Amino acid sequence: MSGNSFGNIFKITTFGESHGEAVGVIVDGVTPGVEIDEHYIQAQMDRRKPGQSSVTTPRKEYDIIQILSGVFEGKTTGAPLFIMLHNKDMRPEAYDDIKYAFRPGHADFTYLKKYGIRDHRGSGRASGRETAGRVAAGAVARKLLEHRGVSVVAYTKEIGGIKCDAFIEHEIEQNAVRACDPAAARKMIEKIHHLASIGDSCGGIVECRIRGVNPGIGEPAFDKLDAELAKAMLSIGAVKGIEFGAGFSAAEMLGSEHNDQMDSSGFLSNHSGGIIGGISTGNEIIFRVAVKPTSSISLPQKTMNVHGEEQVIVTEGRHDPCICPRIVPVVEAMACLVVEDQYKRQAALIHA
Repeated sequence: MSGNSFGNIFKITTFGESHGEAVGVIVDGVTPGVEIDEHYIQAQMDRRKPGQSSVTTPRKEYDIIQILSGVFEGKTTGAPLFIMLHNKDMRPEAYDDIKYAFRPGHADFTYLKKYGIRDHRGSGRASGRETAGRVAAGAVARKLLEHRGVSVVAYTKEIGGIKCDAFIEHEIEQNAVRACDPAAARKMIEKIHHLASIGDSCGGIVECRIRGVNPGIGEPAFDKLDAELAKAMLSIGAVKGIEFGAGFSAAEMLGSEHNDQMDSSGFLSNHSGGIIGGISTGNEIIFRVAVKPTSSISLPQKTMNVHGEEQVIVTEGRHDPCICPRIVPVVEAMACLVVEDQYKRQAALIHA
């Protein structure tokens, strides 16, 4: 199966399935001599792990990582990092009833058509469980970016049509939905609980802010910084769209409104979202991703089985009624991977 690796110089390859023995990641291109330990990576894994609150799946995976190579005496060696997490709370038998049926919204049909075989146990490789390796690798990239003065923060902007009216950064990790507005968070949680009680789900919007990126980072024409970020975000299974800065509202603006004018102090606005011509401007990089409703719902739905016969299916099991809270650290991780890779590409260009 191709398509399991991401990045150019700072490169990752994830492995594992939802109900297999383990998931994890191999990280290559890591700067040697950087202090890093399992506790630093574990802190990010704890933000992504299931079973965190009443608005996430009750599956209990503690996501305890093991670094099996690439670190010696607490410092990176420059060799590939091999990070593994053993799956503990697997219940593959819970999927026996849908072994031969295609679940609406899932990759069951498409995986079977592509490979002629599919792992029906919790979506196998197509499961959100795959993102555990991304978050582990993203934590490594985050540590490297700290030395560059770069920070990355993502948060829930909207869930089920309920929007945040304020941006209070210190509130993000203080509520179950990781929203930047505590008043909106309470309403979001109420809606998620209601939808879960009737067997349905909802989606939302996650926003990300990248700060401290030097101007001049990005690789035109095909590897633009925003293009690489877009690829990274759209590689996350639940993400269906992305916009930067003013985003789609730019279509309704005049050039005189959208252009980020400048004076001697710098840019006077940031409608571009911190990227122009695929290269960072030095402004805060801002983008938003659209997160689809969780596909696994317990309401009856029409589908067909592998024999082409129509049937009604009910997806039972342990699922997130809204993916936004747990996708926040995944968005941050993928952003960190892109930015660190772009910095390394810039360094290679300068020293070529």
